[in-house]
Amino acid sequence: MVPEDRSGAATAAPLEVHGITVTYGEKPAVFSADMTVRAGELTAIVGPNGAGKSTLLKAVLGIVMPLAGQVQFFGLPLDKARDRIAYVPQRASVDWDFPTRVIDVVLMGMYRQLGLLGRVRQAHRDAALHCLTRVGMQDFAERQIGQLSGGQQQRVFLARALAQQADLYLLDEPFAGVDAATEKAIIGVLKELAEEGRTVVAVHHDLSTVPEYFDNVLLLATQVIAEGPVSTTFVPELLHKAYGGRLGAGQVIGALAETV
Repeated sequence: MVPEDRSGAATAAPLEVHGITVTYGEKPAVFSADMTVRAGELTAIVGPNGAGKSTLLKAVLGIVMPLAGQVQFFGLPLDKARDRIAYVPQRASVDWDFPTRVIDVVLMGMYRQLGLLGRVRQAHRDAALHCLTRVGMQDFAERQIGQLSGGQQQRVFLARALAQQADLYLLDEPFAGVDAATEKAIIGVLKELAEEGRTVVAVHHDLSTVPEYFDNVLLLATQVIAEGPVSTTFVPELLHKAYGGRLGAGQVIGALAETV
């Protein structure tokens, strides 16, 4: 099922980034980055540590202010497209000691439906439980969020994003620090979203799973090295440009070289 076109711009890309530059002090974290995300596909943002991957995602969302550049969502500025976007931050950036139940975290994703008074009806709870079921966390609905493991917390935050019923999902390292079962569950849900015609962009750190998980890839090393389909972009020569001889990437690059 293709998501409803709520913008009137049926051909506009879910996300277009032009010339985004972000600096911390005098040092550029991201320099003149361009990016175009196609609808209904999974796109990975990959690059070495300190390459600006999370910064680019935060700049796109206005969480950090870029020095220059333009961003459009479905042909619209951010303030006119917020209800079509869901964001899952890095788990390490969340205060997990905040005393709230799992079901309440997911209901937070429905704040636009709930309105200013925030009156939760049974229909809202049923929808939230459905989102938890999609990520395998329905049995933990009444548990305090701080009592969960890291992988379980990540699943709950994905359920909250699902509750937003967005057309574009932006995730910052969704697989970082989770167990294999959680990783499998998360990628399963993300692929289901793509099959529904929704769009996923994820900052990703594990090079070995890029070909299996994603359709497209953006290679970033402060500047954009390359962007495009995994089959033509996630290749040894471009990875070398992005990573150089950095430890860890070399093994993956070498393995890719043996297959081409």
